[in-house]
Amino acid sequence: MSQRVLTTESGAPVADNQNSATAGAGGPILVQDQHLLEKLARFNRERIPERVVHARGSGAYGYFEVTDDVTGFTRADFLSEVGRRTETFIRFSTVADSLGGADAVRDPRGFALKFYTNEGNYDLVGNNTPVFFIKDPVKFPDFIHSQKRDPFTGRQEPDNVWDFWANSPEATHQITWLMGDRGIPASYRHMHGFGSHTYQWTNAKGEAFFVKYHFKTNQGVRSLSAEQAAEQVGKDANSHQTDLLQAIERGVNPSWTLHVQLMPAAEAADYRFNPFDVTKVWPHADYPLQRVGRLVLDRNPDNVFAEVEQAAFSPNNFVPGIGPSPDKMLQGRLFAYADAQRYRLGINHTQLPVNAPKAATVDNYGRDGLHATRYGSRQDKNYEPNSYAGPAQTGDALASPLAVHGWTGTHEAPLHAKDDDFFQAGELYRLMSAEEKDRLVANIAGGLSQVTRDDVIEKNLAHFHAADADYGKRVEEAVRALRED
Repeated sequence: MSQRVLTTESGAPVADNQNSATAGAGGPILVQDQHLLEKLARFNRERIPERVVHARGSGAYGYFEVTDDVTGFTRADFLSEVGRRTETFIRFSTVADSLGGADAVRDPRGFALKFYTNEGNYDLVGNNTPVFFIKDPVKFPDFIHSQKRDPFTGRQEPDNVWDFWANSPEATHQITWLMGDRGIPASYRHMHGFGSHTYQWTNAKGEAFFVKYHFKTNQGVRSLSAEQAAEQVGKDANSHQTDLLQAIERGVNPSWTLHVQLMPAAEAADYRFNPFDVTKVWPHADYPLQRVGRLVLDRNPDNVFAEVEQAAFSPNNFVPGIGPSPDKMLQGRLFAYADAQRYRLGINHTQLPVNAPKAATVDNYGRDGLHATRYGSRQDKNYEPNSYAGPAQTGDALASPLAVHGWTGTHEAPLHAKDDDFFQAGELYRLMSAEEKDRLVANIAGGLSQVTRDDVIEKNLAHFHAADADYGKRVEEAVRALRED
């Protein structure tokens, strides 16, 4: 094999990559050494702003295969035929810590999936839990500030974490998930994934259904105790990245079975829970899981920065037959996710290979901007409407319209029959075995007992008492015992 030639960014061959050009054998370095200056300048700019949330992540390519007929519920083309396969890219992540954080920590996991469909990219952005801490996006920046490093101490502070939760009772359900046995997955392969939000499917007849996505791991759920996780972090802070990379390299391709819950749109208004509240689930007894297909991961990225760090997901990337719901957290993310990537990666981040459509052609009037690579031909106009056969609208909405009424203003969501912040958290607690309850109580008490203000502790204890009397009693006793030690 012939030796490849090292070049500069402009393609010129590099004569010496071991020694800088100097004024004489021992003299100072010359500013004319273009290779040195270019190399250092590029090195200084290798890093881009990390994600504020979901900074630490891993990714893989694969495919989604339809196994069951769902054409009665959606006209999405990539779901239109049993056996149909669509290329995918997934990014798993932790939420609160920075890019240099460890994998095996108690934190929700991002589960962001990009389908490269022939009608454009469809992004499904969720977590490994079916619920979330808050229900309104106006609280999201405050929530994240409370969970990340304190601006003065530079550490994650229990006072901040639990103070926000004390004043946000809707977080009780997600806290019960997070502090339970599934709070620290053993690997990305051994956890479920959820769309978390409520979305809309529309069929060919124009009939609308609200939908929730459930990706069930075919490897089985495996989790770590707090002690096991601490040991794992000490051995390999990149444990989940290592596991995913090595499994796929060995040909042990992880997979998930996708199920959905489907609610006819007309049933939403009178459902006993607000179906658009991301702090709540739809009980399976009301809306059973229906199988759709399977997700298989079979290829690792060639370059983690280019394909995982630069991967950009936005829940407003829909395809015909799939659309949003009135879920307020989803509505906020329709803007915030895309805007985060415009800041991190630039306005043309959608032209990067990992983000660009693979089975569809982009044809619009977007031009120019930093790092633009798509210009069109010299005959193409950059405005619409025009008389030059440029791309034109279809007139076909992606999803069914949603009826709206009432006065503008800042409103609390209307209450449904069973809407409160504690009922489902109590239901989850009562489903747990005695051993699971023991570990949940210990995990909560371990964090809450570190809080320095008594009133913050009392507010949180009141939430657990409201969810279930035994739940609250046991957490209160455990906190008291730890604080007396």
